[in-house]
Amino acid sequence: MPKTLILYTAIAAVTNVPAGAQTQTQTQIQAQAQAQAQATAPIVVSGTVADDASKAALLARLRAVYGADRIVDQLAVGRVSMPANWNDHVGKLIGPNLKLISRGQLQVDGTSVSLRGDVASEAQRTQIASDIALALDPGYTVNNGLRVAASEQGMLDAALANRIIEFESGQATLTDSGKAILDQMSVALLRLKDKRVEVIGHTDNAGSRAGNLSLSQARAEAVKAYVVGRGVRPDMVAVSGEGPDRPVADNRTPEGRARNRRIEFKVVQ
Repeated sequence: MPKTLILYTAIAAVTNVPAGAQTQTQTQIQAQAQAQAQATAPIVVSGTVADDASKAALLARLRAVYGADRIVDQLAVGRVSMPANWNDHVGKLIGPNLKLISRGQLQVDGTSVSLRGDVASEAQRTQIASDIALALDPGYTVNNGLRVAASEQGMLDAALANRIIEFESGQATLTDSGKAILDQMSVALLRLKDKRVEVIGHTDNAGSRAGNLSLSQARAEAVKAYVVGRGVRPDMVAVSGEGPDRPVADNRTPEGRARNRRIEFKVVQ
């Protein structure tokens, strides 16, 4: 399995593939913080880079962009295969404009760069993709999947208010407190009328990835069943489970693991 280097604003991930596993290096940067928390959210950096110089350069760039106090270093040094000038290219990708993206992901697979997430305006969407394209060599391609944030998404975010919908430990059974939050979310979902929403389940990294993917899917299904029981149309709710793959906090602490065990509501456009 590839070793993953993760940078969080709440999240960013850079994947360096171990030597012999693949010929390409993947870089993922995900930013997933509520707008009001984004300016102070910790940036957790984990995974594997090729040498101490690469680690120092990456950390220095992150601290310059986000501030030293926000960086949580979990980087390791090991055997990984990286394309030529990887440090330079990643350094150019980590710029202030990434802080404009919320609920998003920047993925670099070899020389292919993909952006997704929410921005405040069409001008921001175009400018961010243009800046990244200009910063890279001509051989790189940029797929701009950024979208202008919908006001409906803001309404869902405000209804959830950074709360965690809780389940019984290791199960897809909602607790009473989880049901109480979903009662409020059902009201917000009904206000969306014809907007489709994706319910996304997430877990911490305890246990196997396969087990966590299955659990996150089951929990998302349980949330859908509950809100449908409160009057939300089933055809307007999609579900997915991402297991431990998109954390928003440090899995090394109980508090971080609790935050990562969450349900996300995303307006589908």
